Amino acid sequence: MLGEYYEQIEAVGLNLTLAVLFILMGVAVHDVLKKNQVPMAGRFVAYLVLFLGAAGFIAKGIIQLFWQSTGVG
Repeated sequence: MLGEYYEQIEAVGLNLTLAVLFILMGVAVHDVLKKNQVPMAGRFVAYLVLFLGAAGFIAKGIIQLFWQSTGVG
């Protein structure tokens, strides 16, 4: 049973791990920005970069899912 779903379990585990990693990075960045009293523009740039990194992983997952459903990859 486990062998049949090994790839799905691996994919879900990877996605959950990446989500937790991005949440922890967000908390760490927030803490550093708060302690150093960074201006609002600097905070915006830091959060934007973190969001774009996470959005890239989400876009990759959606593209990969689309390609696999159409038989490309």
